[in-house]
Amino acid sequence: MGKVVRRAVAATLAAIIVSILIGMLMLPLAGGEFDTTAMLMCVACPLAIAFPVAFLTEHQKHRLSLVNASLLATHAELARAHALLAEKATMDDMTGMLNRATFLARLEAMRETAESGSLLMIDADNFKAINDEHGHAVGDTALQAIAAAIRRALREGDLVGRIGGEEFCAFLPDTEPGTANAVAERIRAEVEQAEALTAEGRRLALTVSIGCTRHRRGARVVELMREADRRLYRAKDLGRNRVVSQDGLIAA
Repeated sequence: MGKVVRRAVAATLAAIIVSILIGMLMLPLAGGEFDTTAMLMCVACPLAIAFPVAFLTEHQKHRLSLVNASLLATHAELARAHALLAEKATMDDMTGMLNRATFLARLEAMRETAESGSLLMIDADNFKAINDEHGHAVGDTALQAIAAAIRRALREGDLVGRIGGEEFCAFLPDTEPGTANAVAERIRAEVEQAEALTAEGRRLALTVSIGCTRHRRGARVVELMREADRRLYRAKDLGRNRVVSQDGLIAA
């Protein structure tokens, strides 16, 4: 409020000065005399008119600036909330990975531009038994530990998402088969070392089976996933906790 008053006073003083100057110039030209009465009128009129008008104007400007600042703050808060909601809509709440729909959409976009690459289907072994024996709370903890292990093993730029209950999928863009096999084996080893505890404090044995397939230009996402899935179940049939690669190699 003090700022408003100061600005109104400044405007009023300016009006008084202008009024006096006009009086001093115009009254003699009109045959009058710029005496004490004229001086008082040149001061009184701006005080009576200019100050209230200036004060009201400055007060309204101040209120508008406060409203504008509030609107900007609200807009920024809404933008942050919208960004959080948009991000949340792309993520799987349990693991923090991309959800199925977002992963598949981004996979399609990456696949179109990647010259080479590999698709990995990753499935937690014996996960139903963990839920049945220890309960879903422990199962959730195990799933989070597996997801964290997968992220540790992947590289910057690799795409990963949770596409089913205990099934994950990763796409390694511009990656040759030998490197993809090494990444898949690193995932398997990281999960094997991951820690998740039962309600009694016992460490769960966590493993995954992985099937790999090579990305080919023109191949549809569904075809690549089907091939990787076949190799994944080959890994299951061979005893789990192993990788069946796109070259038919088996690592455990």
